[in-house]
Amino acid sequence: MITLYHCDAARSFRPLWMLEEMGLPYDLKMLPFPPRVFAKDYLALNPLGTIPFVIDGETRMTESSGICHYLGVKYGPTPLMVGPEDPAYGTFLNWMYFSDATLTFPQTLVLRYTQLEPEERRNPQVATDYAKWFLGRLRAVEAATANAETLCAGRFTAADIVIGYALRLASNIGLARDFGPNVAAYWARLQQRDGYKRAVAAEQKAGEEQNVAPRVRA
Repeated sequence: MITLYHCDAARSFRPLWMLEEMGLPYDLKMLPFPPRVFAKDYLALNPLGTIPFVIDGETRMTESSGICHYLGVKYGPTPLMVGPEDPAYGTFLNWMYFSDATLTFPQTLVLRYTQLEPEERRNPQVATDYAKWFLGRLRAVEAATANAETLCAGRFTAADIVIGYALRLASNIGLARDFGPNVAAYWARLQQRDGYKRAVAAEQKAGEEQNVAPRVRA
């Protein structure tokens, strides 16, 4: 059984969504955010104290987009993956890496300096600068979705899952109001997927059952 450690609305939502899209059985463990502060026992499992953390047999993984790639390859074949024989393979991989390194990174600084730091350490200038960074890099998604329903290969793939989470995070921290029209329409489409809805429902249900309150969102 795959075990996923998850915080409400955190980047661990990527593998949760992937699991639901693939219909794989899993055990969802909810943690308060940030777990390194509020669930110190978790450090014995994952010394980084970060989310996600996946256990699958002897495998241990901490990178959200990498976990999606792992699940698709190990438990495929699945149309969620794009193979090296496909002309869209390079584009697919680029989106998989772009999702966290380029899109989610600046958002974490916006979140940190508007919500997570103590009041006296919050920094509106840092938050504004990194919000602009995120929105500048989001132009790639705006361009890719100008004439396509999904990012690559002519179908919904894991690339849409990992980029979709970055859009969910943007919505939660107040950046969605600055989405371009193509990104806004793309994000609306993603939220209509049954797999996305199941992942949100699983997150909410596990939080209630495990008595882990959801994060306060912008």
